[in-house]
Amino acid sequence: MANQYFENDPDLEHELKKFDFTLRKHNLNFISDSGVFSRQTIDYGSRVLIEAVDFSNIPAGNILDVGCGYGPIGLALAKEQKTRQTTMVDVNLRALKLAKQNAADNNIDNVEIFESDVYQNVSNKYALIVSNPPVRAGKNVVTAILAESKDYLEPNGELWIVLQKKQGAPSAKKLMDKTFGNVEVVTRDKGYYILKSKLI
Repeated sequence: MANQYFENDPDLEHELKKFDFTLRKHNLNFISDSGVFSRQTIDYGSRVLIEAVDFSNIPAGNILDVGCGYGPIGLALAKEQKTRQTTMVDVNLRALKLAKQNAADNNIDNVEIFESDVYQNVSNKYALIVSNPPVRAGKNVVTAILAESKDYLEPNGELWIVLQKKQGAPSAKKLMDKTFGNVEVVTRDKGYYILKSKLI
């Protein structure tokens, strides 16, 4: 069985790849590797989510990126939102090491990056939680990211996620509505849905 990006395999051979990408008008440098999600370039869903996030109604406070991978979502938001601390978590140790390297290479110091299985090691509350959920990790993981986010949001804080329609966006929409009493489809783009809920 091939290694999955949501698993840890320290024996997996390295295959480093470097590339640049402009996100929210900032040119960022990335290093990725084998055994991480979307190693060739930033996946389309993450790019749609990054560009869609609107801070105009998000209260003051910090950001949490759940399932951060090598860091594109969290780092792009942290680069722009310098007054907010951005926490980035993942279960993939190789991805976390890359995320730390990418933060350093882009001079982004308002971040903390550590291992956590969904919210297991998360203790703070946040104004914004973002996630491109690891669909291949299974429905239970995606459900936990969505349903448990409520416990980690500040009042009026927002959850923003990206999912493809064929990978469960309609059922995620129903779950977010049930959890928060509200959900909005912010964007639809090439089968990707950007969904947002607010803790009211």
